Amino acid sequence: MQALRSSEQIRNVNTRYHDVAAAGYDEKWGIDFGATGRGQVLGKVRKLLGDVPGEQFQSAVEVGAGTGYFGLNLMRAGLIRELTCTDISSGMLSALSANADRLELTPVTTVQAAAESLPLPDASFDLVLGHAVLHHLPDLGAAFSEFFRVLRPGGTILFAGEPSLVGDRVARVPKRASRALAPLWRLGLGATAAQTQHTRPRSGDHQLEGEVDIHAFSPGALARLVQRAGFTAVAVRGEELLANWFGWFNRGLEATADPDAIPMWWRQYAFRGYLWLQVLDRHLLEPRLPPAIFYNLLLSARRPLEA
Repeated sequence: MQALRSSEQIRNVNTRYHDVAAAGYDEKWGIDFGATGRGQVLGKVRKLLGDVPGEQFQSAVEVGAGTGYFGLNLMRAGLIRELTCTDISSGMLSALSANADRLELTPVTTVQAAAESLPLPDASFDLVLGHAVLHHLPDLGAAFSEFFRVLRPGGTILFAGEPSLVGDRVARVPKRASRALAPLWRLGLGATAAQTQHTRPRSGDHQLEGEVDIHAFSPGALARLVQRAGFTAVAVRGEELLANWFGWFNRGLEATADPDAIPMWWRQYAFRGYLWLQVLDRHLLEPRLPPAIFYNLLLSARRPLEA
């Protein structure tokens, strides 16, 4: 994780990078708004909240919403009726609005704002949610105070896709292995090398990708942070172990090749293998192993009911 000198610098770097990354973000990360995407996000919710009925949350605000992967999929699944999406990046919010329009989802409101200073009324939402956002925030204490403020008493926070401290370090192994084996892999597939960041330097704000991740979490430290903000019923779970290693290894290989030269059979193998290992992780490993060793952490908590 990169160490930046000030909160202002961290926010500036995040804004600049995510603005230029927005146009190709869904394609780069395989973000899906169909049945697969809905299944993924519903799986995350069920791991923390159990089986929830449709339209469980009348109003929700997604923090660091990006292109809408988490919130829009939950809205399509019927768990959210009204959705407000905030992000520091105007580029990401533009992409999210385009996705919401294409999917014919309403009402979806976008607000450009930092998580630590939300221009939203007190006690106005039943749910505050986010995916892969907390590790970008310079002032987590202020952010969780804002989440507490905008939640109604009894409301829920739900965050997913946050890197664990141990899991992030372990994930470096398949990443390094893919770089070492990529030439042999391309030779076996008959694929030419890609003209990407792996073969030429990137220019402009795209180069900032390595600077936007500033935290990785231990489950205990994350839980204490949330409790200090006043939340109760705090739960932290781990997600993805084998699927993560498999995914990072294959993504590392694929990033070195011309995309048009990667055969369809390989893409199907990588995609289906990842989904199968997610199932194995969910049913066999996640219930039995400590959350700290998994790549991603999931977090939920509640604002207490007022006395």
